[in-house]
Amino acid sequence: MMNRIDKKFEELKGKKKTAFIPFITAGDPDIETTKALILAFEKRGADIIELGIPFSDPIADGPVIQASYHRALEKGIKVTQILDTISTLRKKTQIPIVGMISYSIVYKFGNKTFVEMALKAGLDGLTIPDLPIEENEEIFDIASKNNLKIVCFIAPTTTNQRMNLITRKTQGFLYYISVVGITGARDTLPEDIVQNISKLKQLTDIPIVVGFGVSTAEQARMVGKIAEGVIVGSAIIKEIERYEREHQEKLVENVGNFVEKLVIGAKS
Repeated sequence: MMNRIDKKFEELKGKKKTAFIPFITAGDPDIETTKALILAFEKRGADIIELGIPFSDPIADGPVIQASYHRALEKGIKVTQILDTISTLRKKTQIPIVGMISYSIVYKFGNKTFVEMALKAGLDGLTIPDLPIEENEEIFDIASKNNLKIVCFIAPTTTNQRMNLITRKTQGFLYYISVVGITGARDTLPEDIVQNISKLKQLTDIPIVVGFGVSTAEQARMVGKIAEGVIVGSAIIKEIERYEREHQEKLVENVGNFVEKLVIGAKS
């Protein structure tokens, strides 16, 4: 059976459209809102969801996402609760969902057990920012045999040697970090992005998705012209935080409207 991520990229390729992937933190502001946001994003045209699984010491996340993890952990969010939520969502949607998770959490459960739990819940893939590509053959093997995608990161500073290794090992798509540093909204995107993505396309046919620093519909449109997908996280989390503070009853609708603008940008 084809993984939902592969299926989605195949469908978009046929339509010559870019994938729009919103990132949100599970449990921020609460798990019911997370569920409602995922359904609202799909309705507004999002193609894949990246769902942050809160961890106390995130490695690549900037202050906005770190704060959202902290808020969710303060309220007692548990990994098993997040997986149960995904399982419940699967009765209403088949949108591909990729979990962003620290390897510490996977290690605690064990590679095999966690992959089984993820699949049973209905996850389609994982991004593991603190898992060096050279270090854990086992989880790649287990995931590959069970049709769960392990999505790898590549940065502007990645050496040619590691670039070759990462493009061979990544599954589902390749996550290109557009800026050096941590996640967070930026006013402009780096000038070398076009050149770097062009170089990667010579190494692999796997879809390339750009994240870190994309925050506006215009930036999403720029990325959509050179890559197969765009991820926006911090800018969406900021909107969630703002409406949680000011107009909680309209949070899902307003954040959904914000995402719709980004979707239109990415696909125009």
